[in-house]
Amino acid sequence: MAVRRQPTLRDVAAAAGVAVSTASRALTRPGRVNADTADRVVAVAKELGYIPSASARALLSGRTATVALVLPDVTNPFFFGLVRGTGARLRESGYVQVLADTEESAEVEADTLRKLRGQVDGAVLAASRLSDEQIAAAAADLALVVVNRTIPGTPGVLLDTAGGMVRALEHLASLGHRRVAYASGPATSWSDGRRREALLPAAARLGVELVVVGPYAPVRQAGAQAADAALAAGATAVVAFNDLLAFGVLERLDALGVPVPERMSVIGCDDIFGADLVRPALTTVESPVERAGRMAADLLLARLEGDQTDDEPTGADLDDEPLAHPRDAADPVLLPTHLVVRSSTGAAG
Repeated sequence: MAVRRQPTLRDVAAAAGVAVSTASRALTRPGRVNADTADRVVAVAKELGYIPSASARALLSGRTATVALVLPDVTNPFFFGLVRGTGARLRESGYVQVLADTEESAEVEADTLRKLRGQVDGAVLAASRLSDEQIAAAAADLALVVVNRTIPGTPGVLLDTAGGMVRALEHLASLGHRRVAYASGPATSWSDGRRREALLPAAARLGVELVVVGPYAPVRQAGAQAADAALAAGATAVVAFNDLLAFGVLERLDALGVPVPERMSVIGCDDIFGADLVRPALTTVESPVERAGRMAADLLLARLEGDQTDDEPTGADLDDEPLAHPRDAADPVLLPTHLVVRSSTGAAG
């Protein structure tokens, strides 16, 4: 039994009595051809069962219906909520999301963005390790929205982890801690720089001596070195760049027989899965990551549709209202964070 051939655009054009270029415009940009012609081409395409391939749609319309989510580490549980948030919003709008892992490397990230040009309609760039100038240059060639970064002229969503870190330090000060170590993240992390900038004046205000140790990779394995540095500095508490690093700190302190929180309090950041399961349960800064993903996707979709003013997301669908809503679509949206107090913090010993 012969298999019926899938009809092509050329078949549609021949059946409708128009040129192939006219048929393509009628199916992708009907406003650019005569209304009667467009209706005839559409009717013929339906009758023949014509379904354009993804590559054909991209060639004809200049769109791929694909958006990239570019992450520094796809194995970091912090980004799971972002993947869900962007993916759900994009799917609702007919887009496919693809993930790109840049392995905490600025070089890999820059190369990835170059290769994405022409392959996707736009990208959400999360926790970028690139410089402002590199991101601005990439945004000139590809529709971008940034998460946890502010780039003039580029829309973005910012989680207030710096404010969360200050609340963490205030919590420790209220417990009597006067010498606190901050286990910093990657040297290329913009968020880490913001946190240090917020922590230093807060420490002076609170009468706390802040000792910055690191930088460390934001992974569990780096926690041992961070714990050793905090102990060597004589700190009674550690605020870690993220929960994974804090998990490693807890493991190392347990191996050394250092009781938590009796001798050392530990605070993480992100409230990832497992933060409440480790022992002791981790005090951490919780961020609305999935909501940030939805908002980032909304900003990108508005940009792709060329309607950044009238349909700019307002945050009304969020459980928490943004701390600040942009007056301009290129201004970052700031989302609040919360300190979740658990068993890993206690009075200074």
